[in-house]
Amino acid sequence: MSLKRLNIRGISYSETQNGAYALVLKEVGGNRQLPIVIGAFEAQSIAIALEKEISPPRPLTHDLFKTFGERFGIVVKQVIIHKLVDGVFFSSLICERDKIEEIIDARTSDAIALAVRFKAPVFTYENILDEAGVQSHIRPDKELQEDPLDLSNDEFIEELINTDHNEEDNYSHLSIKELHKMLDEAVSNENYELAARLRDEISKR
Repeated sequence: MSLKRLNIRGISYSETQNGAYALVLKEVGGNRQLPIVIGAFEAQSIAIALEKEISPPRPLTHDLFKTFGERFGIVVKQVIIHKLVDGVFFSSLICERDKIEEIIDARTSDAIALAVRFKAPVFTYENILDEAGVQSHIRPDKELQEDPLDLSNDEFIEELINTDHNEEDNYSHLSIKELHKMLDEAVSNENYELAARLRDEISKR
């Protein structure tokens, strides 16, 4: 199976689940995007790592892991999102120490938070993009230079921590046709967190 490289396109707020966010990964050289639902802490950690001008007063957990790795000569070489089961993505950290490679199982949100800090590339398999990717309306040669959300100010980080949503999603009463129509609308509106949940509901049917 061929690997496809992914870049982080941005993080969008959840409109359906309390404390959840959607991390949007973009296929390099393609027009598919992979939305992955993550928690507030991981969203905050990724956003801070992407924005160089924001520095927390004390190291976050992923910062500590990077410092620990560097101190003992461990480098994260790449991250591979290798499996999707019931809407849950499974990832591996490909690490190296003294020219010996080790593969470590990790949650996808943690793996990407570390990949950003180690400047390691992120990959997934073609079959995962086929199953869970959503089509972007942006041509590969005209990709956005900025993320959907402005990650360059403190207000975004504060909202990652403080935003609260009470609405719960329930799509069981909708038909497959209705779900596909909602999915198309969500992608058109760049609501990738909703698109991820609709995609997962369709996969369950």
